[in-house]
Amino acid sequence: MEQVTVWYDGACPLCTREIALMRRLDRRGRIGFIDLSDGAACPIDRAAMLERLHAREGDRMLSGAAAFAAMWRAIPLLRPLGLLARNPRALRVLDRAYLRFLRVRPALQRLARRLD
Repeated sequence: MEQVTVWYDGACPLCTREIALMRRLDRRGRIGFIDLSDGAACPIDRAAMLERLHAREGDRMLSGAAAFAAMWRAIPLLRPLGLLARNPRALRVLDRAYLRFLRVRPALQRLARRLD
């Protein structure tokens, strides 16, 4: 199975919680996580990478729901969901849900910071 690299916003409390969960589930160490808040090098524009989750699976750079799906495919427990997302219709549905999440993300981040 190919290695997946995931770039995430370590300054985002939602992102750090999500990545902490993915790290726990990634028992085989198939995902490399890169925290963009640490000044890590970016393969594309930093602002674009901070707006949406990005992942590299093999030689393909992915963002949004496709990036989540790549991460899921690397984790045995979530692999069926990641494989389902290879279906263009399923990926469109997931991407629409992700875009809706992005609209409320700032409010959720504020709430998460208050709860920390």
